[in-house]
Amino acid sequence: MVQTELVTAAQRGDADAFDALARLSSDRLYAVAVRMTRDHHRAQDALQQALIAAWTELPRLRDPDRFEAWTYRLVVRFAVQEARGGRQPGREIVALSEQESSPDTTSADVATRDQLERGFRRLTPEQRAVIVLHFYAGLSLAEIAEVIGVPLGTVGSRLHYAKRALRAALTADDRVEERTA
Repeated sequence: MVQTELVTAAQRGDADAFDALARLSSDRLYAVAVRMTRDHHRAQDALQQALIAAWTELPRLRDPDRFEAWTYRLVVRFAVQEARGGRQPGREIVALSEQESSPDTTSADVATRDQLERGFRRLTPEQRAVIVLHFYAGLSLAEIAEVIGVPLGTVGSRLHYAKRALRAALTADDRVEERTA
């Protein structure tokens, strides 16, 4: 496997191999970070911190085949830190509707994404991590537990409460719309 060979070479200090790994990984890691932080600048900061940590900690990675899961763990750790940092003036907040818009988007689709965005903002950074890793990155609960370093039951609980909070936000928004209609 090419990636395993690159990881092994990078572990030995090959900067070109690490550069190739960073190029292969940065889009998926950035996508996770921006979905967690809801802010392009914070996501970029989280990605940069994760890549720096990956370079410095790579020699200690025991299994080169676990590189992808390990880099998810790094970016989640730094995205959670960035998300907890609070908003700063001049930061660009990213809405779900901005990230995946298409020319044929209907107003109902936009309204649904806006409701999801409002609900997503109410989640804790840890709940966001589980939602993003499960529904966006497609990781199983066991993989998420390994990535974020918590027990499987904790992942299940966070996912349950995050989905519950999103459902409650959508229901509350629906009730408000019914009253105003």
